[in-house]
Amino acid sequence: MAVKPTPEYSESSIRVLKGLEPVKQRPGMYTRTDNPLHVIQEVLDNAADEALAGHGKKIKVVLHEDGSVSIEDDGRGIPFGLHPEENAPVIELVFTRLHAGGKFDKGKGGAYSFSGGLHGVGVSVTNALATRLEATTYREGQVARLVFAGGDVIEPLLARKQGEGDRKSGTTVRVWPDAKYFEALALPMAQLIHLLRSKAVLMPGVTVTLVTEKTKETQTWTYKGGLRDYLMQTLNGELVIPVFEGEGFADTQSESFAEGEGASWCVAFTEDGQPVRESYVNLIPTHAGGTHESGLRDGLFTAVKSFIELHSLLPKGVKLLPEDVFARASYVLSAKVLDPQFQGQIKERLNSRDAVRLVSSFVRPSLELWLNHHVEYGKKLAELAIKAAQYRQKAGQKVEKRKGSGVAVLPGKLTDCESRDLAHNEVFLVEGDSAGGSAKMGRDKESQAILPLRGKVLNTWEVDRDRLFGNTEIHDISVAIGVDPHGPNDSPDMSGLRYGKVCILSDADVDGSHIQVLLLTLFFRHFPKLIETGHVYVARPPLFRVDAPARGKKPASKAYALDEGELAAILDKLRKEGVRETAWSISRFKGLGEMNAVQLWETTLNPDTRRLLPVQLGSMDFVQTEALITKLMGKGEAAARRELMELHGDTVEIDI
Repeated sequence: MAVKPTPEYSESSIRVLKGLEPVKQRPGMYTRTDNPLHVIQEVLDNAADEALAGHGKKIKVVLHEDGSVSIEDDGRGIPFGLHPEENAPVIELVFTRLHAGGKFDKGKGGAYSFSGGLHGVGVSVTNALATRLEATTYREGQVARLVFAGGDVIEPLLARKQGEGDRKSGTTVRVWPDAKYFEALALPMAQLIHLLRSKAVLMPGVTVTLVTEKTKETQTWTYKGGLRDYLMQTLNGELVIPVFEGEGFADTQSESFAEGEGASWCVAFTEDGQPVRESYVNLIPTHAGGTHESGLRDGLFTAVKSFIELHSLLPKGVKLLPEDVFARASYVLSAKVLDPQFQGQIKERLNSRDAVRLVSSFVRPSLELWLNHHVEYGKKLAELAIKAAQYRQKAGQKVEKRKGSGVAVLPGKLTDCESRDLAHNEVFLVEGDSAGGSAKMGRDKESQAILPLRGKVLNTWEVDRDRLFGNTEIHDISVAIGVDPHGPNDSPDMSGLRYGKVCILSDADVDGSHIQVLLLTLFFRHFPKLIETGHVYVARPPLFRVDAPARGKKPASKAYALDEGELAAILDKLRKEGVRETAWSISRFKGLGEMNAVQLWETTLNPDTRRLLPVQLGSMDFVQTEALITKLMGKGEAAARRELMELHGDTVEIDI
């Protein structure tokens, strides 16, 4: 039998991806690949950033018959002279280099104080995933044009003077998305229209136009009344109180926030109808919400709660929670954040921790003042929130009664929460007793339960179901959750489920990842319905903490980073703020046990600022996922694992 030669591993095996190659190899890391809307949005966001900076009043989008899309603005036009360091036209760098852009320098003299663009990879991704892209810039009496194919220049920069009397300024970009990178080339029209309309809403006075060549249809949006007009047009249901709107932005005297940071908001409370909820950061729509929405919720809750306490309106035995106030709230929130940190490249969720405090600090005093000037309306809002709290508590009591008849005794090391409301409560499976101790002290006792696990959990991939309870840890997990082990085709009794979220919380290092994999294996193999119904989550604690000194009017601060990439971004920001390299200190958490209760709450347990990822099957079906986990966790699969490591080993960042 011929021996299969082992692939040679040497210096030449290491491949460095250059230019836009990483985007073409892994487009899903940089954009959504179901359709090209997001790559078109990257160009649109640049046009909006020009208007946001006060340099444009018109944005025009044209859907051409040949499938291409044009975005035209009347801003300043992208500079096309040679870059002082790179010796290439600036417009070429913007479209061909990852991390090249005008939005990194946020200080005085920067081209953009506030912008949606952060990473500088936006339009370069659009270019990489297009068969053709034409960029035309009008500026300082000249017009320059450049054409790309697959991210490469095919028609070099050509600049000429504009015609007599034609002093146009702005940028026009026409894109032909490449079909091989997207599941479908057709743009979802409803989403595109919503996106364009929202730009007009958030920038009163700016006209946004959509032209569809095929149907010869033109749609135009201009809003003078901003957020209020928009919310009232979109809202269903009768108002309980008049619309609450306002804005607040930091001035030069602010010690905590940069000048101009803040938010404008419009909130309506209705008794029925589907709530309308939209949020934006620097005009970028954040469909998945984030810390600015948490700040709005916190501000509303604190103001309403203090009004209820001031007027002694809370009935005995009723406990008010943020979601009771927020349950019937519809809102449009537009936040301005100097240096926004988003989760993932497609910017659907804001992760900047300071945004909670930023938005809340403006919303709370504004609503408190409004409620105390309109006491009758305040009482109506209080009544709505109290009714929601009573309904929630009643529902929780019903569940408690049914579960009380169970014979299983809860494990002694489980520190349970007070709530029995599945929409609200959660259990954290925590690696190690010391981390469990910090978690118990730092948690929210109302809604968060803690179950510490000792050592590595058993690999249960090939363990029979009837032998599972021989392992103490697995027995305790099953009893605490309230669901028995089952198979993918079973119909387990889910009525005993005790927590809406089952969260795996392990160290941010390699050992923690191993424990995470073992627990995910357990849930996939023996509790698949928990994953299917969206009850399993993975918490992501940080690996680093950065302590920065006071700088100017900014007080000393601490920031947390999940990984090396986030750490580099934090340090880069400190450098731009003029902090010396030696002035900050970096701590690396070897494990959760090193964090005190406050740190664990701030970074990992607090629903407003934590990173909690839902566990889903993704694009693979159950059978494909099962085959992959067998390869990873099966005892007789060493050869398959070796092949997998040889194939993908060089793409993994190893933390040793």
